[in-house]
Amino acid sequence: MTEHRNEPGLPIVVVLFMAVAAALGTSTIYLLQPSVADVAASTHTRIAVVGIAFAAGPVGYMLGLVALVPMVDRWSPARVLAGQFAVLGLALAAAAAVRQVIPLAVLMALIGAGSVVGAGMSSIAGRLAPAHRRATSLGIVTAGISAGILAGRIGGGWLADELGWRTMLLVVAVACGVLAACCLAVLPAAHGQVTGSYLAGLRTLPGLFVRYGALRLAAFRGALWFFGFCAVWAGLAVALSQPPYSYPAERIGLYALAGLSGIAATQIAGVWTDRAGARKVILAGLMLAGSAALLSGFMLHSTVATLVCLALFDAGLFAAQVANQSTVLALNPAAPARLNSAYMVAYFVGGSLGTMFGAAAVAWFGWATTTSITTAAIAVAAVVTMTARPTPAGSPRLSAAEGVAVPLTEDVS
Repeated sequence: MTEHRNEPGLPIVVVLFMAVAAALGTSTIYLLQPSVADVAASTHTRIAVVGIAFAAGPVGYMLGLVALVPMVDRWSPARVLAGQFAVLGLALAAAAAVRQVIPLAVLMALIGAGSVVGAGMSSIAGRLAPAHRRATSLGIVTAGISAGILAGRIGGGWLADELGWRTMLLVVAVACGVLAACCLAVLPAAHGQVTGSYLAGLRTLPGLFVRYGALRLAAFRGALWFFGFCAVWAGLAVALSQPPYSYPAERIGLYALAGLSGIAATQIAGVWTDRAGARKVILAGLMLAGSAALLSGFMLHSTVATLVCLALFDAGLFAAQVANQSTVLALNPAAPARLNSAYMVAYFVGGSLGTMFGAAAVAWFGWATTTSITTAAIAVAAVVTMTARPTPAGSPRLSAAEGVAVPLTEDVS
């Protein structure tokens, strides 16, 4: 496989490796969530305080999106991702030995930053995959990210029950070390085309939203539906934990298995985006997700019906995400990582607001109203997509901050 490392394009074996690596890296930010009570007992801390420490993970993730993901367009992806996996493994190992909650919070932030390796893999796919297979490759990597979310929440809890949460973290730390070595052997070794100052490039991230109308469009509609996605899943846990259901945490956690549909949807969406275009796939995904969200508001009494609705909901939004993100990567295929970072920050902000809203909204308004608001957010995203004008073709422009030509020759609406 080494002979392919410096050639254009990405062999399918490399793409599959990237998906597996993205799955493991993404899972690390979710590993301890099911073990919050055990962590609190081990550190002699209240559960609420440990929950606050865990919140440092998403903060670190957002910082990682800004500071770490753009590195893959500037330096060797093999070395950048290997270094990130190595640091991630060390942070997990240190967290396994922690005895106090403040050091745990610091390490959770570091783990959150390291878990953006999935976004780094997506950026590599956007830069090195052939244009006619860009979305297909992105779909495979995104499937790995989706699997990592499920593996972190479900597999992390299972391993913690079997081994203890400290040993579980050590096992994953060793796996990260193995992947660090594999990244050096498998991922492309050539440096990217970005030549400007790294810090100057970071300072220009907000300006990308001013320069690229397609980025603003993709970020706005993506933030809308990720708001809805997180609102549904956060609200579901609250709704099922209250009367008349009063389900235990283990049973509520099994509802996450409905998210398996999203893994398949990402791969299908990638193929169809390459064939039919992003706009059609986005609209189809939003129509499916919006209908499922609306129906789920009246189906909570039926476990089977709720799982079907959640599966369709996840499938629709994951499909829309692959198509939407492909439009961002297409804006500058030579150096997509900074654009991907800017997009993911906006996307993540929408999700964070949805998580906060969903849990409170169920308590304030009830489950049906919460899903109706989610449907409305998805509908707005669909209307924005339908009414947006395609981005006109233009000649490449050279950005001094980026140091590379910026082609605008595709319909990325």
